[in-house]
Amino acid sequence: MKMHLPWVREHRVKSLMRPELTNRSERIRARLTQLFTPSELIVRDDSAMHAGHVGARPEGETHYKVEIVSPAFEGKSRVEMQRAVNSALKDEFDSGLHALSITARAS
Repeated sequence: MKMHLPWVREHRVKSLMRPELTNRSERIRARLTQLFTPSELIVRDDSAMHAGHVGARPEGETHYKVEIVSPAFEGKSRVEMQRAVNSALKDEFDSGLHALSITARAS
């Protein structure tokens, strides 16, 4: 008999949004998935390539590249898509994200 534990899924989803339980890559992926339901999403931490530069921290998680394809971007200009992604990640910028390279397009 299969046991139904509804709290397991609920706990996992909630924990994705708790900064103390996840790394920045996971939080970025969760937030963009939540808001844009992308058909394609790549989140890459490029912090190591910027070690020693302004804004880089020894623990990393400061420089990222995001490639996202979403129907939510239909009819939007490149600037509008990038502003939407930056806005979605405001909390990350406020907590130490220094640079984000964005490639976004409509699906």
